[in-house]
Amino acid sequence: MLNILIIDDEQPARDRLRRLLGELPGFEVAGEAGGSTEALERIRELSPDILLLDISMPGMDGMSLARVLQEGGASPAIIFCTAYQDQALKAFEVEAVDYVVKPVRVERLEKALDKARRLLGKDHVHEDEHYVRSTVGGKIVLTPIHRVICMISEDKYTTVIHEKGTTVIDDSLTDLEQAHADLFFRVHRNALVSRKHLRGLARTRDGQTQVLLSGTDRKPEVSRRNVSALRKLLSEIS
Repeated sequence: MLNILIIDDEQPARDRLRRLLGELPGFEVAGEAGGSTEALERIRELSPDILLLDISMPGMDGMSLARVLQEGGASPAIIFCTAYQDQALKAFEVEAVDYVVKPVRVERLEKALDKARRLLGKDHVHEDEHYVRSTVGGKIVLTPIHRVICMISEDKYTTVIHEKGTTVIDDSLTDLEQAHADLFFRVHRNALVSRKHLRGLARTRDGQTQVLLSGTDRKPEVSRRNVSALRKLLSEIS
């Protein structure tokens, strides 16, 4: 488990990052800071592995804080999360791991954190990770559950659409929903969708409602009784 310190002078921005991190296994928020002075104190106190650092802050800005840490020797891995789109070169001059432009999306944040994990030498399978298991060409393939976009029940099997492609498993949607209720939402009797991949709703010409998901062109149908709850969920995560 890697510990993260969120540094941003705006509470809503810190809240959003904390919420996104809650969707990603293997990371834990160690604390927050509203500015660079407080951040230096929190870094000494908490020894975080990773900093999610804003650039524009009162007093010492995020870039200056990164330089202070760089000059001080060993420091946490730094990922800039900022509204500025033209500071990437300066960010890498202070040895930042990555540069993420706001509004931060969970998929982009996950990529940045994976880079930090590899840099820190922590690129390994977590004991608390969960997988869906399939057999391809006689070999067992494990797909991390947090990379699954949606699961569709088709005939006697369940098709799993994930960030790297598609696979087929024997598990029922009911069992999968019960095991991972915090990660997936039932949109139809034959479909579960990943909460973190939800992007919106669309209407077909014949009046059906479909769910839009990041990472795939597949648009599972939404049953009428689930439309209201799905709209509410989308409003909460937007």
